Amino acid sequence: MAETEEINGIDENSDKKQKKVSKHDSGAADLERVTDYAEEKEILSNHITNAANLFADKRNKENEEKLAKERELQKVQVKKEDIEIIIREMEVSRSVAEETLRVHRGNIVAALESLTN
Repeated sequence: MAETEEINGIDENSDKKQKKVSKHDSGAADLERVTDYAEEKEILSNHITNAANLFADKRNKENEEKLAKERELQKVQVKKEDIEIIIREMEVSRSVAEETLRVHRGNIVAALESLTN
């Protein structure tokens, strides 16, 4: 008998090789279908720059709004006694007490309610 056995005119070793190749081919075909689905696009440097500028502009706008809000809150008149009451009753720092009181336009009852909730 020859080293490779032939059954019905088919070499067993070549049959196994064909099966392995077909498994590999199906995986490659699946991968090709996936990669064909998404078209590759080139990202241009000016697009990246534009996107970075948009983020910077948004951040600057948010900072300006925050500063404007802080300036507006600084204009609110608050009583030192009210700040002391909030510090003593709620056991918070002076800055938290003052800011809460300013946010609530000097209304101590509203400030205390917001700190308890």
